[in-house]
Formats: sequence, structure tokens, C-alpha cells
Amino acid sequence: MEPDTILLADDEALLLIDYEYALADAGFVVMAVTSGGKAIEVLKSAGSGIAGVVTDIRFHQLPDGWSVARVAREIDPDMPIVYVSGHGALEWASRGVANSIMLEKPFPLAKLATVVCQLLRDRPPRAHA
Repeated sequence: MEPDTILLADDEALLLIDYEYALADAGFVVMAVTSGGKAIEVLKSAGSGIAGVVTDIRFHQLPDGWSVARVAREIDPDMPIVYVSGHGALEWASRGVANSIMLEKPFPLAKLATVVCQLLRDRPPRAHA
């Protein structure tokens, strides 16, 4: 069985590297990007190849992480979404997609892989194209 591919979007370079290593150590293939726009491009081009999304909420320019998650859910209504943010938790209830998880920065790196695994385990089986 091939490892799941996780789309990781964060514009803070050091955090992006830390998150990428944490997910790779957990056995995921990680596609890392530094903007919401790039994340949306990847989602639209990779289609069903992405198993889950980890996104920051605020980038230096739009689109934001809320938009990334909405596009992901348009492509796959059950797409696991993890938001990571130092300052977006209060908006999560009103702007986040259903059945997503918010991790407030800073958090233990091991927690990232744990919540991604949890969301992947809890999602309904995907139909294969």
C-alpha cells in the first residue's frame, strides 16, 4: 500500500520544514508549498492524489487557508483538513470547514502527525477512480 500524500501549506520556512519532517517521519509523502495560491493549484492539478491538507490560515497574500480548505472540500467532500495557526483559532468555528482540526502554534510536532492520522483513519473510504 502506497503512503498517503499530504499537502502542506505554510509560508514560514522553518515551520514548513519542521512540519514536513514530522509528517515524513510518520510515513507520509509530503507536498510542501509556501502559499495558499500554490496549495490551490496543487489541489486542482493533483485531484484525488492528495489524501489530506495541512494549511496555515494566514499567508502574506490571499487566498488564505480558509479558502484552501474550501477548495479541497469541493474536490473531495471528506478531505481531512488540519489548520495550523498562531492567530486564527477564534475564527475556526465560523470559517473552518466541518470535521476539521485546529492546531494552535506552537504545538508539539508529534501532535501534527497524530491528528492527520486520526482524520485519515476516521474518513469514509474513498471511491477509486
